[in-house]
Amino acid sequence: MNTEHFENLRLELRRGSLVLAVLAALRAEQCGYTLRKALAQCGMAIDEGTLYPLLRRLETQGLLSSEWREQDKRNKRFYRLSDEGGQILEQLLTEWRSIDSSLRSVLKEEGHGSH
Repeated sequence: MNTEHFENLRLELRRGSLVLAVLAALRAEQCGYTLRKALAQCGMAIDEGTLYPLLRRLETQGLLSSEWREQDKRNKRFYRLSDEGGQILEQLLTEWRSIDSSLRSVLKEEGHGSH
């Protein structure tokens, strides 16, 4: 098996899933650190070098809003879903469910040996 090829495809598959996971997790306001921990606990580990650029991109796109606040004597940036982000999240979840349902059908057919 070509592990480099698999890894590239795995990352491509994961990239879209991470956007959906981040948007869903930010229905409740969180700072980057707690967001990373929450995602990891759900099996969606993400490193800082991926998370923070993603958060900035989603904010630039208007899907998130953020503000700096002091917590535990440290300044932290807190992120939350914007109104537009909430609408996009709902549309993406509908699309995700449709893709998941279709994929399950395809996999079920494959499992029964019919082509």
